[in-house]
Amino acid sequence: MNKVLVAYFSTSGKTESMAEFIAEGVRFNGLNAIVKKMSEIKDPAQLAGFNGYIFGSPTFSLDIPWPVKTFLKLFKNGDLNGKLTGAFGPYLHDSSYHHADYAPDKILDLLQKDYKTERFDLDALCLREDILETRDGMKACQDYGRIFGEKLNK
Repeated sequence: MNKVLVAYFSTSGKTESMAEFIAEGVRFNGLNAIVKKMSEIKDPAQLAGFNGYIFGSPTFSLDIPWPVKTFLKLFKNGDLNGKLTGAFGPYLHDSSYHHADYAPDKILDLLQKDYKTERFDLDALCLREDILETRDGMKACQDYGRIFGEKLNK
């Protein structure tokens, strides 16, 4: 059975909520989705054995928060070459910003360039915080996980 790690960093609980909804979507395909706080993963060995990875992070000052950058360094010792990766996160920034300015897109770019992962076709899921709390927000997260799982099952 394919196994997906959904790891997240959250300060307000919004990213955590997204992680849980995305994991539900992954499970719709019969896959095993493990949800963990990034701070719970201390050793690169804890990252082994997964077929796919989805990382969640809010955006701080249009950048990846430091705890997430530290977490991603764990992968330097892991073999992510060719593994499917996705990213997600809430935002509350001015609407004039582009999604490429948000942490989830930056995370996917880093993983693809530095770790040679396979970038998920849907790119990163960035949801405005007020949408996250709605049925549409929950469905968007579940759909992201479901489609990720479908891609892994192919």
